[in-house]
Amino acid sequence: MRRRASAELLPPQGNWEIKCMDKAILLVEDNPDDVKLTLRAFWKNNVMSPVAVARDGVEVLDFLFARGAFAERAGGPPTTLAMLDLKLPGLGGLAVVKEMRAHERTRVVPVVILTSSKEERDAVSSYTFGANSYLRKLVNRVEFVKVAKLLGLHWPVFNQPPPEGPGG
Repeated sequence: MRRRASAELLPPQGNWEIKCMDKAILLVEDNPDDVKLTLRAFWKNNVMSPVAVARDGVEVLDFLFARGAFAERAGGPPTTLAMLDLKLPGLGGLAVVKEMRAHERTRVVPVVILTSSKEERDAVSSYTFGANSYLRKLVNRVEFVKVAKLLGLHWPVFNQPPPEGPGG
């Protein structure tokens, strides 16, 4: 049975600057409530980047590598930031980070682990496999909105990525 593409690149909303249109954020989250909360936090904070949402580990890799249901993405805008939950159906978040770091195309894409895990070993493993940041999901929605604003502005707007090379 052919896999249906459920990841989608959501257009930016509100007053957006053109310079951020090619700086997509990839949100990898299987909980619909957390997806809504994150997208709302971006919207409230005028995060200017389009957001792609993937719901499991296999889907995110297909999206990143423009294969399967996402083959039409080949040559599309690169992912500027991957916000990744650890506990995903099928292929887990740690396996996704490991796979991203193994390929030139995604080796330097910043990965922020955004998880509810309180396990120290998850944080250690995340950094060991190449995550750039490890953040626990906050119960307090006000604080989460602040964190989402910082993430949505830092990586696509303020962070200086490496110069484009063979994988860019």
